[in-house]
Amino acid sequence: MAGHSKWANIKHRKGAQDKKRAKQFTRAIKEISVAVKEGGNPDPEANPALRNAIANAKGVNMPKDTIQRAIKKASGADAENYEMVTFEGYGPDGIAFFIECTTDNTNRTVASVRSIFSKNGGSLGTNGFLEFLFDRLGVFYILKEHIETSAEELELQLIEGGASEIEREQNQWIVYTAFEDFGNMQSKLEELNLPTKSAELQRIPKNTIELELDKARKILDLIEKFEEDEDVQNVFHNLELTDDLLQELNNQ
Repeated sequence: MAGHSKWANIKHRKGAQDKKRAKQFTRAIKEISVAVKEGGNPDPEANPALRNAIANAKGVNMPKDTIQRAIKKASGADAENYEMVTFEGYGPDGIAFFIECTTDNTNRTVASVRSIFSKNGGSLGTNGFLEFLFDRLGVFYILKEHIETSAEELELQLIEGGASEIEREQNQWIVYTAFEDFGNMQSKLEELNLPTKSAELQRIPKNTIELELDKARKILDLIEKFEEDEDVQNVFHNLELTDDLLQELNNQ
């Protein structure tokens, strides 16, 4: 699972040095809005999805008052009507992309995603035709500073909560669960009073494709173009993240 750990961590390595805070806040606000709407309750105590969205917002250092305003707006009569949509396609050199969006205008989002693909040597496909290339997993990031029990004891508790793999890094643990165990792990971490840096459902590639550095850079540029789009929440792909590529990301 070490390769999965490296892949799952790309957004957090990049995000730590990414100055596009406004984009991060927009994503967090949309996640809060969807959680309030789909959970039918603006009270995080009664809405697990909202609790998770709030935790993720805190993970990008969103101020508490901004979070509260987002919840209030999402539960009001004039709330934005966001919906989740996904897109699948190929970039250059056969790299598969899975794009998750939150939008209030599906036609605009479809046109934008298609345009980014076509202008950068890729093509938008039909929904479902690439889903088999990815595993949808729960991914929980736990800062080591919050861990008070022994590593062995915590591992047993996490396995009890549904952990399928656990990666220990220098400053954090990354815990993976099957899609269906995502809620169980949320409950277990709440029971343990163990906060998360973030908790997400990610699409982890079953296999990756390694490209020459110049070709791989073009894929990174394409990823960035998608991430700059207002409606895009997450970009998943199956490019092999070599040490050289990770070094470039860390230096950005």
